[in-house]
Amino acid sequence: MAKERFAKNISIKNRKASFQYEFLDTYQAGIVLRGTEIKSIREGKVNLTDAYCYFKSNELFVSGMHISPYTQGGHYNHEATRTRKLLLNRKELEKLEKKAEEKGLTIIISRIYINDRGLAKVQVVLAKGKKLFDKRQSLKEKDAKREMAKIKS
Repeated sequence: MAKERFAKNISIKNRKASFQYEFLDTYQAGIVLRGTEIKSIREGKVNLTDAYCYFKSNELFVSGMHISPYTQGGHYNHEATRTRKLLLNRKELEKLEKKAEEKGLTIIISRIYINDRGLAKVQVVLAKGKKLFDKRQSLKEKDAKREMAKIKS
């Protein structure tokens, strides 16, 4: 059997985000894509590590999200790290903008996925940065869970 180029269930997570940030609130948002970007997402060639969101004239944009150029795209291919617009309801945008102005809070992307209808969606998270001792505590909890799983099996 031939290998499928496009996966059916795409869910790409930003694993570093849960270690570096404490998630306070999550939102589901659409994303404005151009050209061959959706094909690259379906191939799973997305990097969310440096992605962050910011407001510009009451609209939410994501910067630093790397979607690799499509291999068969030719000269009509997309730019890998361009700024992309996120689609949220007006009430959600206003609520998110108010909360993001507080000191120490930031807006990041924790996951990108393809929904049932075939549309690309992102999970936008309002987050607070963890201190060093919080990160150590997270590592201790993770190690304890791993040890418990070893003992049970």
